[in-house]
Amino acid sequence: NDRARALAAKLQPEDFVVTEEKKKQRILSVKRASEAPPIIAVLIQDDLVSHVNNEIQCVKDFIREAPEGSRVMTAYISTGSLRVAQDFTTDRARAAELLRIIAGSRSTSTYSPYIQVSEALRRFDAQPAGRRLMLLVSDGLDLSQGFRNASPLFSLYLDQAISEAQRRGVAIFPFFAPSAGWTRWNRLAVNYGQGALNRLADETGGEAFFSGSDFVTFDPYFKELNELLDRQWLITYRSGNTGSGFRRIEVTTDYELHLHHPAGYRAREDEH
Repeated sequence: NDRARALAAKLQPEDFVVTEEKKKQRILSVKRASEAPPIIAVLIQDDLVSHVNNEIQCVKDFIREAPEGSRVMTAYISTGSLRVAQDFTTDRARAAELLRIIAGSRSTSTYSPYIQVSEALRRFDAQPAGRRLMLLVSDGLDLSQGFRNASPLFSLYLDQAISEAQRRGVAIFPFFAPSAGWTRWNRLAVNYGQGALNRLADETGGEAFFSGSDFVTFDPYFKELNELLDRQWLITYRSGNTGSGFRRIEVTTDYELHLHHPAGYRAREDEH
């Protein structure tokens, strides 16, 4: 809302407090969005309904209009593999140009999009530290354990993707679109898929976009996403905690604002 936008516009680097496992941490640097060009992975599920192809131009525009210095990767989630159209590059025009229309067929279905999401996240390892994000266009449905166990609560591949994203500091922004399979006609499948995408966004510091069981256009999603990205901050801190296991993070300010940030990350024994 307008009040939240006005408060967000007032934020200064010194306004942020980071706690990890309820202990206040020492912040090393705070950068505005304008000081940290993003590193963006764009993933599109290949078996989505064919009218997703009407939105490919919007996706291309989003890539072309990314800030100068941005790095972009484009890839497709297809049967059993991540099909990379363009690995990370600063040539945004080329990354956009290489986007193709999707197959829109059940023959390209994957039994869990989160396997390929994890694969794409590992490609961030070769990239510099910075403002990392993923745009994921997917139905979110994980059928790896069969439809009876397709709930977001039972998805091991979803858990793994969340953990991989948190570890690498990648915020995921999913756009829901139904597939040519279950989510085209089954309301429970839509609920499962959207619930999983919500969890993925929530726990990585992103936001999920959907309206009802289908979509008309991605235009309003991109409008809101661009606003969110313009208001992002890149906060670097040194953890004062030791030992392995999951470390829960909170980022707060004195203003009454809901801040998107990762729920935490899983530390290894050797990390501080």
